[in-house]
Amino acid sequence: MADAKKIPQRSEIPVEYTWNTADIFPSDQAWEEEFAQVQALIRTLPGYKGRLGESADTLYEYLTLSIQTADRAVTLARYAFLRQDEDTRVGQYQAMAGKGGSLFVELNSATAFDVPELLRITPETLERFYAEKPELTLYRRYFTVLQDRKEHILSDAEEKLLAAAGEMAQAPDEIFSKFTAADLTFPDAVDKDGNRLPLSNASFVPYEMSEDRALRRSAYETYYDTLGGFRNTAAALLDAEAKKRRFFSTARKYDSPLAAAVSANRVPPEVYRNLVDTVNANLDKMHRYVRLRRRLLGVDELHMYDIYAPMVAGASKTISFDEAKSIVYDALAPMGEDYRAIIREGFDHRWIDVYENAGKRSGGYMSDVAVHPYILLNHKDDLDSMFTLAHEMGHAVHSYLSTKTQPSVYKDYVIFVAEVASTCNEALLMEHLLASTTDKKERAWLLNHFLEQFKGTLYRQTMFAEFELRMGELNAQGTPLTAELLCEEYKALNAKYFGPDMVTDDRIALEWARIPHFYYNYYVYQYATGYSAAIALSRRILKEGEPAVKDMLGFLSGGSSKDPIDLLRGAGVDMASPKPIQDALALFGTLLDEMEALVGQ
Repeated sequence: MADAKKIPQRSEIPVEYTWNTADIFPSDQAWEEEFAQVQALIRTLPGYKGRLGESADTLYEYLTLSIQTADRAVTLARYAFLRQDEDTRVGQYQAMAGKGGSLFVELNSATAFDVPELLRITPETLERFYAEKPELTLYRRYFTVLQDRKEHILSDAEEKLLAAAGEMAQAPDEIFSKFTAADLTFPDAVDKDGNRLPLSNASFVPYEMSEDRALRRSAYETYYDTLGGFRNTAAALLDAEAKKRRFFSTARKYDSPLAAAVSANRVPPEVYRNLVDTVNANLDKMHRYVRLRRRLLGVDELHMYDIYAPMVAGASKTISFDEAKSIVYDALAPMGEDYRAIIREGFDHRWIDVYENAGKRSGGYMSDVAVHPYILLNHKDDLDSMFTLAHEMGHAVHSYLSTKTQPSVYKDYVIFVAEVASTCNEALLMEHLLASTTDKKERAWLLNHFLEQFKGTLYRQTMFAEFELRMGELNAQGTPLTAELLCEEYKALNAKYFGPDMVTDDRIALEWARIPHFYYNYYVYQYATGYSAAIALSRRILKEGEPAVKDMLGFLSGGSSKDPIDLLRGAGVDMASPKPIQDALALFGTLLDEMEALVGQ
């Protein structure tokens, strides 16, 4: 299926390769009925205004009701977005997703009074309430975290105004998503034999991974030449995103949008800067990798359309989705049977939407829904797709365990730890594959993929993080983010990271215009910190066995019951220090040594 030249319609995908959204709502009509009930509940919440400090019973009642209502609203929104992402061209699900987003604006507006009012309850009163109603102690950490945000909480009227602005604040991301997934289309790419292949957001990177250099170049030039025709639109969207971030961070009295973003996850800004500084201090290894890539590909000039191609020619193989499931399951044996039982549950009960279809959202993600996690893939029957499966199943198990273990108020883990379980799965998969082969060529092929993970996650995501930093700095200076400026900044950054052996052209200068994560508010650095933590954890699991697995499962079950740095320390890694990042980069150097030895460089 994944080899088909024509992108199939949704109706042509066998049902066993689609996710089962009926587990959430049996029909769209059931969704509409639940929507009406939740909307009615939301309208009761303002009735508690001015009453939260009157008694322990009232406070407990409000907190429980508001959290339950929010949970139901999340389920509504996620169902709508899952259905929309199946085919972004379907107006019905676009409308439902819009309603789901609007419901949150209504919820935020209805509850805008609560944080300022909760902050007016004195610690002495809270202690008395805990004694009067022991059930309320469930929310003790909630109040501690709230108090830490006190200086950034505004008046009731100001909070309500910011909540009402939430729908407008979603516009840059929503417009970008619609533009790239539904409206942006490309001419065909052409391979070395003159065959025309359909080019899309989902097929672009797989083409760039092809051993056919003519196809790589054609896809690269066609993609960016097409995207370049919309560069001013893309720049206006990114400029709007930067202005939005500055507006909200200023309104909440943060020093910068970065400070506001990391504060939401209770992570010090120094962690972000530690990452950028440590990676910048290790760019020599990245330049060495690029130099090795140029030599192994046997090209006089290495172009950006060569960066995903396998350095070991002829070793790639087809890995069907069913084969990928089996290999991933075997690779995760070190995590124990309880962990693998959740993996098997997801495989056997349609948690996953597997293949690309026309209009489907590109990429991959996990969405945590109350009944169970859901995973979107665009599987291509290759090694990279198998690693994506392992990655997203890591997210799924993390969400599953946190949801099952923690009370609702603490079940959602913060973004900073979100990439740890997923990349730990990838690291265990790689170790399993390396241990399963004695063939030098296959080992070199796998080492190529391991090096690619470091390049793509530690270096590339840090480059993105540095670009976001620069974007924020320019916006703070009042500099409009024009297409010309963004291309200039991105091109210079690309040249710094990839070094003198890479040709940095005007097309790659446009890459910022296709990256959805630039709308996620300083998200991408967490891929790199998460990868560093995952490398450390995977090595501990393989070395120590059961004690390390127990600590890891404790971390995965922790939700937000502790600060993320403390949760990771409990699992055996200290991300407040640059050490895990430096250790991971040192491993990258060791892998380069082995790769050079295997290929005789």
